[in-house]
Amino acid sequence: MQLVVGRIGRAHGIRGEVTVEVRTDEPELRLGPGAVLATDPADRGPLTIASGRVHSGRLLLRFTGVDDRNAAEALRNTLLVADVDPDERPEDPEEFYDHQLIDLDVVLTDGTPVGRITEISHLPSQDLFIVERPDGSEVMIPFVEEIVTGIDLDEQRAVIDPPPGLIDTERAEIASTREDGA
Repeated sequence: MQLVVGRIGRAHGIRGEVTVEVRTDEPELRLGPGAVLATDPADRGPLTIASGRVHSGRLLLRFTGVDDRNAAEALRNTLLVADVDPDERPEDPEEFYDHQLIDLDVVLTDGTPVGRITEISHLPSQDLFIVERPDGSEVMIPFVEEIVTGIDLDEQRAVIDPPPGLIDTERAEIASTREDGA
């Protein structure tokens, strides 16, 4: 199985380094020297990581054969793709790969069906499950411990305990009693 583990940003310096937007929880495993990565678009790769370092909070990589700024700039916006065994799981039992979560059935704590996870959206503050409901509508569920109370890969389901209004807007509670003119 192939997973996107990063996106190449702009060139850094004149010797072929590039900035990389990391899209994996395990950059030391997926983006280390010697790693060979497929690319999207495919004609820009495969790329072999020659070296890497962190500079001002950003990951900088240099690839074998990419020796100057022009070659590095030509790789801008290229997705880096790693081959991963589909049965591989992260070391931490509380972490999951996106492909493990896609297509899980989502149910409430009482077993009431909510829908099916069709996508994981990675935002700066938290990840979101995009859940397709049986009627075809979508709902976004924050992937936080307070709401997603359990993931059971063997049963292929995610159990949620949503606050009022997250799933059904008619159950929404007003959090403020702000008066007009206040």
